[in-house]
Amino acid sequence: MDSPGPCGDQLLASPAAAERPSELAALRALVDRVRKWEVEAAREVRRLTRASARHRRKLAAAVEPLVAMLRSGAPDAGEAALLALLNLAVRDERNKIKILDAGALEPLLDYLQSMDLNLQEYATAAILTLSASSTNKPLISASGAIPLLVKVLKEGNPQAKNDAVMALYNLSTIADNLQAILSVQPIPPLIELMRGGKRSSKTADKCCALLESLLAFDQGRVALTSEEGGVLTIVEVLEEGSLQGREHAVGALLTMCESDRNKYRDPILNEGAIPGLLELTAHGTPKSRVKAHALLDLLRNSPYSRSKMQPNTLENIVSNIASQIDGEDRGGKAKKMLAEMVKVSMEQSLRHLQRRASFA
Repeated sequence: MDSPGPCGDQLLASPAAAERPSELAALRALVDRVRKWEVEAAREVRRLTRASARHRRKLAAAVEPLVAMLRSGAPDAGEAALLALLNLAVRDERNKIKILDAGALEPLLDYLQSMDLNLQEYATAAILTLSASSTNKPLISASGAIPLLVKVLKEGNPQAKNDAVMALYNLSTIADNLQAILSVQPIPPLIELMRGGKRSSKTADKCCALLESLLAFDQGRVALTSEEGGVLTIVEVLEEGSLQGREHAVGALLTMCESDRNKYRDPILNEGAIPGLLELTAHGTPKSRVKAHALLDLLRNSPYSRSKMQPNTLENIVSNIASQIDGEDRGGKAKKMLAEMVKVSMEQSLRHLQRRASFA
């Protein structure tokens, strides 16, 4: 017997069809309550949009009244509106743009400077989310947000610092912003943040990605080498970071060495970068492997004549590795040569370990 088709009575009886008009009416009523600046209504918008893309779309009409609440300056209303707007912006490009078009940027910058660290954290998260939009990036960049984000990076709570790095990275994809970021001395707090967390964290990934861009400038390179343990911290990400983090770490070191080999070769070697580079040539991402080979090539040649070098110095071993690593058994060769390198460079390794201990 054929199963019955979806007749009109069955559609009307379905829960989805029965609830849809009442749900839409409820959402319209909720937006009306937001227009009256009801704090509980803003909190309800936040709750509904926390994990629902559908509600983010259906409640887009709440953006303008929420921005009005945000601009009101009333602490409870402002916080509730800020959190609701943050959820509305997540994974919704249209809402991201609509929020800035409604005038949210000015009050968000005020909250970035709040003495209330929780409000500062929420505002930083909002700037991070909004800066993911290519349309919003130039507006945020021109607003004066960059110095405020670096200040949060220096003084904010842990979550705000993490979000500030991510937001700065988003803005750094506009090349003209790199000098603006450098002008407010971001490198010391970036290094401090990396030291305080896991080298394989997403935060470390973004810190290294941002540093890789900033080290294209002499001001950035000088700032990094002037920071005690600065190069060492990047080397640690090179060794212990995620695949993405290691790719950016080797890129940062390569950028330095390419800019002035004579100036930066020794600082990189002295922090024990060779083992991590060797491993990357065998096990890194395709980009990491290319960068690691290029950096090894820059590091391997001694400025002194061969007659002044002992036959088993680190430079000779690295030179052999760089010339042989492209063979079929790349991983095996890297491991054998790495063991040899460790054996003949014990003194350098001990110095490296001592320096690490001093920053623990």
